[in-house]
Amino acid sequence: MPPKTARTVYVCDACGAVSPKWAGQCGECGAWNSLQETVAAPPAATAARGGRLAGYAGASETRVQNLAEVGTDEAARLATGIQELDRVLGGGLTVGSVVLIGGDPGIGKSTLLLQTLAHLAAQHRALYVTGEESPQQVSLRAQRLGLPREPLRLLPETCIERVLAVAAAEQPRVMVIDSIQTAYTELLQSAPGAVAQVRESAAQLVRFAKRSGTALFLVGHVTKEGTLAGPRVLEHMVDTVLYFEGDSGSRFRALRAVKNRFGPVNELGVFAMTETGLKEVTNPSAIFLSRHPEPVAGSVVMVTREGTRPLLVEVQALVDDCHGGNPRRVTLGLEQNRLAMLLAVLHRHAGIAMFDQDVYVNVVGGVRVQETASDLAVLMAALSSFRDRPLPNDLIVFGEVGLAGEIRPVPNGEERLREAAKHGFRRAIVPKANVPRGRLPEGFSVQAVERLAEALAEV
Repeated sequence: MPPKTARTVYVCDACGAVSPKWAGQCGECGAWNSLQETVAAPPAATAARGGRLAGYAGASETRVQNLAEVGTDEAARLATGIQELDRVLGGGLTVGSVVLIGGDPGIGKSTLLLQTLAHLAAQHRALYVTGEESPQQVSLRAQRLGLPREPLRLLPETCIERVLAVAAAEQPRVMVIDSIQTAYTELLQSAPGAVAQVRESAAQLVRFAKRSGTALFLVGHVTKEGTLAGPRVLEHMVDTVLYFEGDSGSRFRALRAVKNRFGPVNELGVFAMTETGLKEVTNPSAIFLSRHPEPVAGSVVMVTREGTRPLLVEVQALVDDCHGGNPRRVTLGLEQNRLAMLLAVLHRHAGIAMFDQDVYVNVVGGVRVQETASDLAVLMAALSSFRDRPLPNDLIVFGEVGLAGEIRPVPNGEERLREAAKHGFRRAIVPKANVPRGRLPEGFSVQAVERLAEALAEV
């Protein structure tokens, strides 16, 4: 008998009800626009699953193991040739892994992957599947970047079934899908980029990568809110999720890992966009420090930690008279609600009121600081601008500020101080619990504080 073709059904995202056709409202729970197209499981597969669950056919295919019996050997990794990318991936590209990379249009996703594949193609079979650009455009970019074009295999295709057929014949070690929003499967009737198409296409690609051991890169579009377009389950299906960050007017780009099953999360790689592609920035602290020739009010340097790397960044604040009824609290690179909370702590425990002032805080270089170690630096920068009194150029500050006015310690304080001393800083104001027990570099002094008032008194 010929094999039965897959049947499509519509499943409600809210209650899980199944409908044979699409409707604007779910007939079970009444939710609007919740029916999503999906592929119905064939009866044979359903019966097989039921038999295994009941303990009949196929019961011997799987068995219960003790956790100690499971091997713990490290998965094989491929060096991409770009150290900053290897750092973000956790030491290299894991064989059989699926990496989803997203970012704003034109930020450099395709450029980075083309550079990576050109390096890997010299030693391994590599396949670049382009669904957005023509082969001529990809070839022109490779020529402009000065990349070798002979070993790199290129496939202009958007149908997942044809892509997988070619991949099965080519057997690449590394493959790029650019992008997952342009791919579609013939099992569904919806347009490419629809939620069901993205989910089912990604599911087929993930199954192929796990079965064949091919390392797979998926390029994802982002919405206007900055999140990856498509269903949220897409991020759960893949092994690693990378985000490209950076201002379109700046030449620097940051690649951040927000999920990684094979390495640390929130690891950061820094690149510079040049005429010949993305170049690694091995000392990112140097590019995020302005180093004013003379001390200026409202500027202070802190040491943040991105993954396993300490990073020096400059925090700038501008405090000005409010000419309206509601003073503004604006932050770039920091959480806005936390700024309002810190200003309230400053008023309550230091007696300095800024309720009639506009406060603007910016982290220089477009870096996003997501840890609380920036609290003390933000308050000192705001107070410096408010009083119009510059802080010393050789001063470094970090620490978390609590609602009771206490200065709490932050992780890896000694490593942060060593990074500051390496860049020529000679003074530091840190939480008391972060004072290093070992010997400090010669000429480097540390002021330990426990309360906010003590920290302000030091400057």
